[in-house]
Amino acid sequence: MAISEHIIRNSLHDTLISHLRGLITQGELSAGDKVPEQQLCERFGVSRTPMREALKVLASEGVLQLLPNRGAIVARISEEEIEELFPIMAALEAVAGEFACQRATNRDIARVRKLHDEMIAYYRNGAESAYLSHNREIHRTIFDIAGNPTLSAFYQQILTRIHCFRFVVRKSPEHWSSAVAEHEEIIAALEARNGARLAGLLRDHVTGTTVRIAQAAVERAGLQKDAQLAKKRA
Repeated sequence: MAISEHIIRNSLHDTLISHLRGLITQGELSAGDKVPEQQLCERFGVSRTPMREALKVLASEGVLQLLPNRGAIVARISEEEIEELFPIMAALEAVAGEFACQRATNRDIARVRKLHDEMIAYYRNGAESAYLSHNREIHRTIFDIAGNPTLSAFYQQILTRIHCFRFVVRKSPEHWSSAVAEHEEIIAALEARNGARLAGLLRDHVTGTTVRIAQAAVERAGLQKDAQLAKKRA
């Protein structure tokens, strides 16, 4: 009985952490947002003890910040963290691209092509939210095709940290256009099963356009914060 209860507790713990990660990676909670602890307890049907344990785990990974007497907030990302984390993400995506080219079936490639074509249609219609959702799904699917659970786990951990500055933040027209052009090349390399080219394209995509989008978002956030402080002082 004790062993069974231990397994149930571990399962609840892991499931709750997964749910909380999902709120961040799907954009429901963004950088700087306060985690609505009580609401989430009610939503997931858990007490505050397992919820707080899960929050502590995510805080230890840098995903959340625990503030004295204020609860948890989704961690903001800094310029230094962009320089630290995005190259790691780029390396993971490059490896996933090589593995995906080795393992992809025709059906796998057709699945990514369908997502890509739908994403481009959303881009042309200016539907940024749907575009970002499909963008996220394309990259996740490449890792799925790569078929390496450890690689996917590392990807998910980094993604949770940087998600708001990759698959949620609004892009300038120039950045959006560049991202779309790079995705066209990415899908072509996957269809050709050219692992080396796909790896290079994914690495350049993340360290180039994606980093510039994140840096612009951090700069905007800083300007907004300065404006708010100035308003309070006025």
